Amino acid sequence: MLKKIVEDQIIIACLADRKTNAVTRETLDQLADIVAEVNQDAGIKGLILTGEGRFFSSGFSLPMFMDFADREAVVSFFTREEQVLLDYFSCTKPVVCAINGHCAAMGLILAMASDFRLVKNHPRIKLGMSEIKIGLGLTIAQAAIMRFGLDSDKRFRNVMYFGEMIDVNQALEQEMVDELVAEDQLIVRAKQIISLWIDTPNQPFVQLKKSLKSDTAQKIAQDLAAGNWQDSMCNALLNKEVKATLSFVQAAMDKKSAS
Repeated sequence: MLKKIVEDQIIIACLADRKTNAVTRETLDQLADIVAEVNQDAGIKGLILTGEGRFFSSGFSLPMFMDFADREAVVSFFTREEQVLLDYFSCTKPVVCAINGHCAAMGLILAMASDFRLVKNHPRIKLGMSEIKIGLGLTIAQAAIMRFGLDSDKRFRNVMYFGEMIDVNQALEQEMVDELVAEDQLIVRAKQIISLWIDTPNQPFVQLKKSLKSDTAQKIAQDLAAGNWQDSMCNALLNKEVKATLSFVQAAMDKKSAS
């Protein structure tokens, strides 16, 4: 789920789902509503996405994935997910991701879909994409947004093919994040970035962002309309070996969270 507050005319959306802030269908629906509010409310300057506790987000809820019973369930979920992700990526106003803790999978995709990425400067925080190790690829929107955010085919290859979790200094070196920030300055700095970009005569940021992201957004929309993404996602998430791996990973996460 998402907790929403408004400070200094900026919406702060906080991922909050048990200990790892997993992304569920409810989270996506709430994010869609928040993006619509940011776009439509002239009094809102922008959006900060952050997390609660030691995690920014571990990614999608694995129990939710394990509960997918058939093709219809997988297609229904990802049809919604792809549109919400595209809308978030295309939000007209500044979106800053304030990464407060561990950030993986869909958590990192949401970070890449943001306009600027701050991460708390803490040696134990890890970021990465381990999908390849558990038998999952990326959807159309996810892949395009990861490639856009990493801004390099080589960096995309390294992040996705090796599936490693790296620390904040490595993430900065690989341009996965933009700045390391002290914990007590994370939201403060996020607000500063939003205000710097939007508090200008005529708000040219809006036009500049559209120009920067429109080609990628249009290609995502076109590829989704073609409908050729469904088989690969269904084959993966209905695969018995993948489900068994997801169950193992979830059990390990539960054990670690309890310790």
